[in-house]
Amino acid sequence: MALHILVLLPFVSALLIAAGATRGRGFHSGIAIAASAIGFALVLSVAGRVVGGEVLAVSTPWVPAIGLDFSLMIDPLGLMFAGLILGIGLLVAIYAHFYLAKGEATGRFFASLMLFQGAMLGIVISGNVLLLLIFWELTSLSSFLLIGFWRHSAEARQGARMALAITGGGGLVLIAGMLLLGIVAGSFDLMTILQSGDVIRSSPLYPVILVLILIGCFTKSAQFPFHFWLPHAMAAPTPVSAYLHSATMVKAGVFLLARLWPVLAGTDLYTVIVTSVGLVTMVFGAWVALFRHDLKGILAYSTISQLGLLVMLLGFSIEMAAVAAVLHILNHAAFKAALFMSAGIVDHETGTRDIRRLGGLAKVMPITAVIATIAAAAMAGLPPLGGFISKEMMLYETLEVGLFGLPWLVPVLATIAAMLSAGYSFRLAAHLFFGAPRDAGPHARAHDPGLGMWASPAVLVVIAVLLGLAPMVIAGPLVASVASAVIGSAAPPLDLSLWHGVNAALMMSIAAVLVGALLLWRHAGLLRRYEALRHLDAKELFQRGMAGADARLRKLMVATHRPSLQRMLFATFAVVLLLIIEGASAGGGSFTGPREGLPASPIAIIAWLLLIAATGAVLMEERQRFRVLIYISVIGLIIALAFVHFSAPDLALTQISVEVVTILLLLLALNLLPKSPPILSSNPRRLRDAALAVAGGLGVGGAAWAMLTRETNDPISAYHLANSYSGGGGTNVVNVTLVDFRAFDTLGEIIVLGIAGLAIFALLEPTARGVAGARLRKWQEDMPHSPERHPLMFVMATRILLPLVLAAGIYIFLRGHNQPGGGFIAALVVAIAFLLQYLASGFDWTDARRRIGEHFLIAFGVLVAMATGLGSLLFGANFLTSAFDYFSLPLIGEFELATALLFDVGVFAVVFGAVMLALAQLSHISQRAARAHAAQLKAEKLTHEEGEP
Repeated sequence: MALHILVLLPFVSALLIAAGATRGRGFHSGIAIAASAIGFALVLSVAGRVVGGEVLAVSTPWVPAIGLDFSLMIDPLGLMFAGLILGIGLLVAIYAHFYLAKGEATGRFFASLMLFQGAMLGIVISGNVLLLLIFWELTSLSSFLLIGFWRHSAEARQGARMALAITGGGGLVLIAGMLLLGIVAGSFDLMTILQSGDVIRSSPLYPVILVLILIGCFTKSAQFPFHFWLPHAMAAPTPVSAYLHSATMVKAGVFLLARLWPVLAGTDLYTVIVTSVGLVTMVFGAWVALFRHDLKGILAYSTISQLGLLVMLLGFSIEMAAVAAVLHILNHAAFKAALFMSAGIVDHETGTRDIRRLGGLAKVMPITAVIATIAAAAMAGLPPLGGFISKEMMLYETLEVGLFGLPWLVPVLATIAAMLSAGYSFRLAAHLFFGAPRDAGPHARAHDPGLGMWASPAVLVVIAVLLGLAPMVIAGPLVASVASAVIGSAAPPLDLSLWHGVNAALMMSIAAVLVGALLLWRHAGLLRRYEALRHLDAKELFQRGMAGADARLRKLMVATHRPSLQRMLFATFAVVLLLIIEGASAGGGSFTGPREGLPASPIAIIAWLLLIAATGAVLMEERQRFRVLIYISVIGLIIALAFVHFSAPDLALTQISVEVVTILLLLLALNLLPKSPPILSSNPRRLRDAALAVAGGLGVGGAAWAMLTRETNDPISAYHLANSYSGGGGTNVVNVTLVDFRAFDTLGEIIVLGIAGLAIFALLEPTARGVAGARLRKWQEDMPHSPERHPLMFVMATRILLPLVLAAGIYIFLRGHNQPGGGFIAALVVAIAFLLQYLASGFDWTDARRRIGEHFLIAFGVLVAMATGLGSLLFGANFLTSAFDYFSLPLIGEFELATALLFDVGVFAVVFGAVMLALAQLSHISQRAARAHAAQLKAEKLTHEEGEP
């Protein structure tokens, strides 16, 4: 239960923040801070047990048919990352409260931040790889919202799109790799996979699995050549950069490499690919960071370099290298988040992040200078800070690796990267805080901020110092435990200290610091030479690639999807017909089965003839739209009668209700269409379409005949009939199937219906303006209007009927579990009552008395249906499992209540909301067109009057 609370807490807080979006900053940040603090406390409460070797796990079946369980587990690796996510998330939330300017959309910011926090937590404590993939993609979506938070900025929008394209695309590749991994291991349970390393590495699919998973990890952790999205993501607010791009999101790829280390590591292919990519990324990122001018740009490329270091260490397939990676994850999270926050403070107080305009800030911002300088020293790997220990361990382990038969290659390149890292770290601190100010403008109002902004980076810097002064006390047991979880066996003995004697690693570290100081001294000359060189612009290459892909896809779409609905429908039906013919020819045997037919009654024959006649009339009268509606209603009525004849009252009620609602909405839509539609098809095309229609009708009819004349072995209906009452508590099999046996299908259907209602709203919203509005007004001017727009008898009749129909709708809703009815039918019946009000009394009169918005109804319905399904998980049942019991009340007697009733409430709300949203748009569009025209005329008149002398 604690694990469920831990992973659901951020999502619940995000919903609370979103629900109170209009509240103040304190409300939004308070919920985020409280949720992060509670989550962090929960992690600390189990830390002792987990570090001691206990693995906490809980699993609830979700979609067992595909191996997806809501399985959560905390081992030492998950514990460390969960602690980083929640601990730094807590500090970032506090920092963001003071960082964001007055008037910012803090509700949207903190809701997105907590959504991201929940997704990251889900990744690190998932015990099922399919569940991990769900959270993985959710991090891409939530980071898109955070990076693009400042929607008015083109740079932010572009950075968000780039991040989503790269990380989202890598996530799709990762899905393929994880699916193959689970198939080879025989399970999607993470613990089972981790124990199947030998099976996976010996599989012929191992190279494919490895490459696919590595692409997913490399894109998320900004490894070369997928690195370029990270610098452009710096357009996000600084709290986002401090959280996503130093401690959490970019570490997701590193986490997955560490998590799957026992499965994937240990082969030459793994070592060559992962080590090479990490090494190149490490050197490249450090080189570019040395010459950036934007503070966050420097930190972005330094992050790329540091992530390359971690990937390289995990690529060595050496146990002590994995230990070094674990320690550096802690160090990097501490000093890099502190540096990002410090950069945000400088930007907040000076109004610029351009290091060329800054300098000497230590005099006016001493607290910030101390914090950032210590963090930069940790990043450079100076003693007595934690960064020195993990850097020295990294350099020592490079001596054990030979790449491409060259034993010196990895140590030399790693030392060069360490030199560059020291250089950009020294430059960041020296050019920013020391020396003379370069531009007086930014310094005019510079000063240290209040405690609220510098407290969070100060805490992180203290951790970075303690990781160097007392590493075994602060991190020893945790690093040993986490390393054991990564390696899959006991970790080698640890000796985390600042001094290990004079050795090669120490000499390499000293050389890195000395050359770093030299790079700082000669930086101006190096910068001129760097800027004189021609550099490949990754952003430009990405844009060219996207533009080229877009152009090619557009050509392909034009070739395959002609801008003609008729051609697309013709191609679709032609393919369906070919599939029917192929299936019939491959089936063999007799076309007609052994099942005997039933004699047709005279009434059935008459109904069949009416159906044929109405269908033919629709084709013959295609340009008389009102008549076509009448014929279509006849077709719907006959189908409803067929349902009644075959004892399907639920289907009959649904068919009639849908027919009435559809016809009424189409009648409103006719008002928006020209009276005489154009001729869409020439005679040859009509003959071609007729031939396809006849062939398709014969094919589908033949397939139906072949099926209906055969006996069905073990039909699923028998199971539903036998278990409807005992399993779902209802005697109406149709309703029980919809809200219990197949509730997941129904949930998807109402979501689609809600999306359809919103799509109608979005498509019709702009039609009252511009050219569309002018065309609509012209059509309506040509139409005759009734002298009595709202007949009194019609108005009074509908108002008398409204409470009666509402009572009938409630009755149909409540009886649905045992008798024909339910939420879907009740929603349509109530919608008809409201439709009649709009038709009789007009839109304005009716809409003025409406108290609940359609958008709210759709959202409420989906959330209620989802909450009903999630509620079952709290009781250890499958998602959307229903329960029922009998209760007794005085004067009422015994009655039944089922949790499926709540699900049906959601169905009712979505269906009713979608219908009313379509009604509102169709009803009001004429008035909006007239008002838009009047406003345009008024504006033109004012412009004309102002232009007169």
